[in-house]
Formats: sequence, structure tokens, C-alpha cells
Amino acid sequence: MLDKIFFLLIIAMILSIIFTILAFTQEKKLSVGIQTIKLKSGDEDISAFLAVPKIEGKFPAIVLIHEWWGLTDWEKENAVRFAGNGYVAIAVDLYRGKLAKTPEEARTYMQSLSADVVIRDIKSAVEYLKSRDDVLPDKIGIIGWCMGGGFALRSLIEIPDFSAGVICYGRLVEDEKQLEKINAPILGIFAEKDRGIPPETVKKFEEKMKKLGKKIEVKIYSDVNHAFMNPNNKNNYDEISTKNAWDLIDKFFKKNLAKK
Repeated sequence: MLDKIFFLLIIAMILSIIFTILAFTQEKKLSVGIQTIKLKSGDEDISAFLAVPKIEGKFPAIVLIHEWWGLTDWEKENAVRFAGNGYVAIAVDLYRGKLAKTPEEARTYMQSLSADVVIRDIKSAVEYLKSRDDVLPDKIGIIGWCMGGGFALRSLIEIPDFSAGVICYGRLVEDEKQLEKINAPILGIFAEKDRGIPPETVKKFEEKMKKLGKKIEVKIYSDVNHAFMNPNNKNNYDEISTKNAWDLIDKFFKKNLAKK
């Protein structure tokens, strides 16, 4: 009988230790508040989706730039995800409320954009974040996918306020005079089978950045195609690569946007 009690006590102690380890190693998600806000961009009022941790404190912030489809629920879900991890996240609507239903429509919307206006929109989001009492103004990052990845890179060139940037299969810049302006570390997420941004182009970009003394990490995922991170992209979505990419993104932002 005593042996049985002793055995049960040992089991209970082991389970207690396991649960304690899990409690410390599993990242706790914060409660999140969301709203659609208006930003002043030049003479225009533009919309953005805002997600914030619902606790007191000052947090790093992240600007999200959408794919060529427009500001969809997927980008909003990503903003909520970031907020749950302790960031103030804002996703800017570059299309002024329009959502593309076909690739042809998406291409038309994308081609109608002015790069100068896009940078102005993103600057307005940065200024808004810096004005908030719950944001660390020197800890602002940016991330974009597809079209948004290209604009994220342009923003890192044109806007000096960013402390970190993630480019997810976005169009790259080759001009070294432009790349020289970048001060923030960059993480690049790319796809081996991306015909628009092939691995050779990515490697040349990485080499130029390193030659210029810039901080850059690049991951080219094998056997996947463009836009593999978006589950709504039924043809190209890859669950395993996406999970790994998110792990890299989380570690990158944590490293470069953490409070010091």
C-alpha cells in the first residue's frame, strides 16, 4: 500500500514539473483590442486596421503592408497575432477599401498605385504609432507580403524610423545608392520556385546588402512558390514552410524590437 502511495506521489511530482515547464515555455497570448481607424495622409483620410494588447504598458509596434488583393481578413488576423504577442500592430489600407476578386483586378489596383502616395500612407501610420502613449517610438518594425513586401523594402529606404523590416517575397531593389540608405536590419522570406523573384535575384540582393555592411538574414524555402504563407492561396500555400517562416519572423522582431 505504501509503495503504491509513493508511486502515485512520484507520478504527481513528475506531472507537476511537466506542467510548470509548459507554463514557462509556452508563450502566453495577450488579450487584444481591435478597431478601424482613420489616418491623415496628405489631404486624404485613409483607413487602417489597428490591433493592440489590452494591458497597460509601452510596446514595440509593427506596420503591416498587404498583398495585391488589398487589406483582407488575413492581414487583419496577422495584426491580431502580433498584438497577442505584445506589439501594437497597424495594417494600412493602400486600396482605399477596395478588394480584388481576380488576379486581373488585383493587377489593375496595384498598377494604379503611386509609389510616392504609398510611402506617404506608410509614413502617416508611423507618425500615428509614434504619437500613441502605448508605443515605444524607437521600436517600430514593418512587414509586407508580395506587393507589400516590395513596399516594405521601399519604406526601409525612404523612412528612417524603422528598427526592423521583414520582406516576404517582395520585389527587390538593385540600386546600391538606394540600398545604402537602409539602416534597419532586414529578414527576407523567399520561395525557391518564385519565377518573379528567383533565388538568383535574392542571392544577388543579399550579397549587395552585405557588401554595403547592412544587417540581413535571408531564407529561401525549398520547393515552394510565391505567396506560400497565405492559406487563402490554395495553389501555393505550404503549411510547414509557413510555420517555419513565422518562427523566424517572431524571433527576428523579438531580437530587434525588444525593450532595452
